[in-house]
Amino acid sequence: MTSPTLATFQLRDGAGVPLVLLHGFPLDHRMWAAMVDELPPGPRIVAVDLPGHGHSDLGHLPPSLDAAADLVHTTLRGQGEGHAVVVGLSMGGYVALALAERHPEFVRGLGLVDTKSTADDDEVREVRQQVAAAVTSSQNLDAVIGMAAKLLGPTSERERRVHYPAVYEWIRSQSVAGVAWAQRAMAARPDRTAVLRSFTGPVAVVVGDEDRITPEEDAQHMVDAAVDATLTVVPGAAHLSALEEPAVVAKALVDLYGRVHRP
Repeated sequence: MTSPTLATFQLRDGAGVPLVLLHGFPLDHRMWAAMVDELPPGPRIVAVDLPGHGHSDLGHLPPSLDAAADLVHTTLRGQGEGHAVVVGLSMGGYVALALAERHPEFVRGLGLVDTKSTADDDEVREVRQQVAAAVTSSQNLDAVIGMAAKLLGPTSERERRVHYPAVYEWIRSQSVAGVAWAQRAMAARPDRTAVLRSFTGPVAVVVGDEDRITPEEDAQHMVDAAVDATLTVVPGAAHLSALEEPAVVAKALVDLYGRVHRP
């Protein structure tokens, strides 16, 4: 059985260890553009479309974030990357933690944005399975289109309405199979807090202060577990802080990258 192909996008030229960006659900690499615009010149920046999202194939990949992490690793290694600073938002953060667990020699630093290290509880797992079943049976994305209102916060509702059409478009453009796969994969993921206890590289944890999906207590839990972590709470941002307040998130990632290369 051939592995699916992951699409990667070099969002900026640069040198040294690349900064690899893993998007949230149900989105793709486009969600990072505003944040990348805020980054100063420096490292090469590579965004990955996760399986079944954006331009990436799904094939017969099992619904597993472990399998997704292995595929990200294989793809980047195949492009000649020996190491990376890996940043993931929401679902991308789950994949980043799986990558650090399964391929620790590859990950020099971790950026965990609006995500968590713990597993879902039974109620959330059941909702994920129901959404996967709904999109599969209907063959449309009606069950997830409304997520845009949850991903963006009250400040965006008042002051950044310009983001809503883009987020709706990003969601609408995903595949039914990819959305169902992601929900089942996220439902099956384990608690990976222990990964943070053993990971020796620097960690940057970022969370919007209006995030209702993975709130600040989830972020603090990761900071408390990690060996070398910083916490950035982003005012006026929700679950898409990298879109809502891209300059603040960019500053946290610049700091992370500098800590990777500190003496």
